[in-house]
Amino acid sequence: MRRFRSPLILSIAAMLLFVPGWSTVPRLPLLGTRAAFTIEPVALYPTTPARRRIGALIYERGYRLRSPDPAFGSFSSLIVDGDRFTLLSDGGNIVRFRVDSKGRVADRKFADLPDGPGIGWEKSDRDSESITRDPTSGTIWVGFENSNAIWAYSPDLAKSLRHVAPRAMRKWPVNGGAEAMVRLRDGSFIVLSEDGDWPATKGRAVIGIRFDGDPTRASRRGFRFGYRPPAGYKPTGIAELPDGRLLVLNRRFRVTSGFRVVLTLIDPRAIAPGKIVAGRVLARFAPPALSDNYEGIAVVRESTGRTAIWIVSDDNQSSLQQSLLLNFRLDDAMFPPRR
Repeated sequence: MRRFRSPLILSIAAMLLFVPGWSTVPRLPLLGTRAAFTIEPVALYPTTPARRRIGALIYERGYRLRSPDPAFGSFSSLIVDGDRFTLLSDGGNIVRFRVDSKGRVADRKFADLPDGPGIGWEKSDRDSESITRDPTSGTIWVGFENSNAIWAYSPDLAKSLRHVAPRAMRKWPVNGGAEAMVRLRDGSFIVLSEDGDWPATKGRAVIGIRFDGDPTRASRRGFRFGYRPPAGYKPTGIAELPDGRLLVLNRRFRVTSGFRVVLTLIDPRAIAPGKIVAGRVLARFAPPALSDNYEGIAVVRESTGRTAIWIVSDDNQSSLQQSLLLNFRLDDAMFPPRR
């Protein structure tokens, strides 16, 4: 007997053949349209609030960020332009706002990266771990961990411009991609892997790449080098000081002690093809100081002429952690600017 199938059933069946695997996977949590969050001042040393020094850093101010939006948090990188902040989560969520020296917040905005690796359904598609910006053109670059890719976006992050999965990064571990990235003032880029081991170092150094220019335009121009973080740590963020020196955040996690972070200082003149560079320790974040999963770092020259260092933490959407935004200045007497 001949069986007749309705056009609707046939259409549904055909559609299901092409529905990707994410049809049964939970959607990546996205921020809502209402940008609701608060910031609360915090002391660097909760039990001794008057204490303001940690290593070579002097604490200026800091905040704990909270929101009723369940997708809020997990901030892995940031851009600071004067009093304007752009925080990027490791799921492609964007939080923008302004905050003045008295902690007053304005211009709150939530958004999501409009495009990126994969289809954007799962968190692994938008595992955005690093961000950097050209202050002249406003172009923003984002490093994606799982895909070992770099994408360029418009200044408002509303449109993707171009992207690349650099050949030099293809064999980096899935969870060890472009964890730290910075565009230097000379137009070159530094990218550090979190887990890509430098050969013959038994994990004591990771792979770094210096791209001669925009990696999304010329990803084969540059060289590899090794970066040796403090023993047991991995790099999570990098920024450039006005004198060209580089600040690197390095993280360690252990079940028994939680998160520990070390900030190191690198002389860029030590970065060379095939060489391994190590930084000088500036500060160690551990109790009794606020200690969390610090992943993002930004440097900004303030209107007063002072250099501000901002650090943001990734709370991993955990009630045991915090979304912290901390502001420091470097004690130049301990580490004088390079001349």
